[in-house]
Amino acid sequence: MGILVNEKTRVLVQGITGREGRTRTKLMKDYGTNIVAGVTPGRGGEEVLGVPVFDTVEEAWEEKGPFDASVIFVPAPLVKDAALEALEAGVKLLVLIPDRVPIYDVLEIVEYARQTNAKFVGPNTLGLLAPGKAILGMIGGRAETARQWFRPGFVGVCSRSGGITSAISYYLTQKGLGQSTIIHVGGDPVIGLSLPEVIKLFEEDEQTKLIAMFGEIGTTQEERVAELIEKGEVTKPIVAFIGGKAAKSGTRFSHAGAIIEGLRGSYESKVKRLREAGVHVVDSFMDIPEKAFEISQNLK
Repeated sequence: MGILVNEKTRVLVQGITGREGRTRTKLMKDYGTNIVAGVTPGRGGEEVLGVPVFDTVEEAWEEKGPFDASVIFVPAPLVKDAALEALEAGVKLLVLIPDRVPIYDVLEIVEYARQTNAKFVGPNTLGLLAPGKAILGMIGGRAETARQWFRPGFVGVCSRSGGITSAISYYLTQKGLGQSTIIHVGGDPVIGLSLPEVIKLFEEDEQTKLIAMFGEIGTTQEERVAELIEKGEVTKPIVAFIGGKAAKSGTRFSHAGAIIEGLRGSYESKVKRLREAGVHVVDSFMDIPEKAFEISQNLK
């Protein structure tokens, strides 16, 4: 079944009339995502690619709802208000696409999502994709590319890098391994669903038999994955690669969330903890599909 999204998921797009919102709505619709409505304040009554636009989430919910998910394409300073509006209306899954969302705004979203028993992916994310079913966000760029690059299968993919998210999935497909769900958790220091949380969802998913993970220096997400395995909460095989091996303490690597502070969040600590927990940590990114294929030969 995959996690979080499928072809029946009823989707709202906030910021649908903007350049990004309009472009990515086309991608999602062309792929088969069930986009029901859009929201842009002051643009109610318009249509974008046949999708009705409303001034508020509440109006959209009353006319077309309920919605299972909302994908947010608004400027970073407006993300908090858009997210809280969707959560207040009752949406249980948000995908926050923009980067540079103020960290205190994200913390408010985290707290409100907790209070409303909702989840969110991002910010600073390409989103997620269930091959053959739906896209929430912008993975693949075009529907035709997404169909060619990603195929339904049993490998769950989660990554802290947007480009690597797509690359892992593409090379898995080339190796004959389809994906259950593909998720870019986002590159910021504070995010919604983290790697350990996504991996727990993969653990509970019947379609997912194997997990491919791309981690980076900074934060403790990967160490917490190791803890889940040691506690017996995750039992499915995981193939992982950790980026940032050459980075020194105090330097940034790629993303805002990828910064080492002393030994905490370092390449060495992540690799050591994951290997101790039994994760197949590879030394080269291109080893991920090879190792995944090797493991897949022994899966029931």
